[in-house]
Amino acid sequence: MAEKVLLIDDEVEFLENLSERMRVRGMEVSTAQTTDDAVSAVEEGEFDAIVLDLQMPGMNGIEMLKVIKARRPDMQVILLTGQATLEAGIEAMKLGAMDFMEKPADIDSLTEKIKKAQAKKMVLVEKKTEGKVKDILSKKGW
Repeated sequence: MAEKVLLIDDEVEFLENLSERMRVRGMEVSTAQTTDDAVSAVEEGEFDAIVLDLQMPGMNGIEMLKVIKARRPDMQVILLTGQATLEAGIEAMKLGAMDFMEKPADIDSLTEKIKKAQAKKMVLVEKKTEGKVKDILSKKGW
């Protein structure tokens, strides 16, 4: 099953290059250049992972991460940055980011993290579904 990924970055060339490299690896990739487009994509689509730039105009990556987690708490987010700081990495992880990487991201390493995100999401969905089934069965008295 192809990984479904949302790439969020304001740098057009970086976005195009990374999305093409991911498609070559069999991933289904959607992109967003603005935080408004990203919010719409998160609300409308299902993704195994979101790769999010930390430095975005308007709303930075930490603020965007908060928005994503508020709307979709189970969403797996990997933050990318050209100016990594330990503080930003720690804050991102506390807010629920799955991982934090420096640009330029090694495509093999990023691919591996996306595969882990997909596996983690599948486990979360399975647990949620199992809970719903148990709830239904207990209410129906079967």
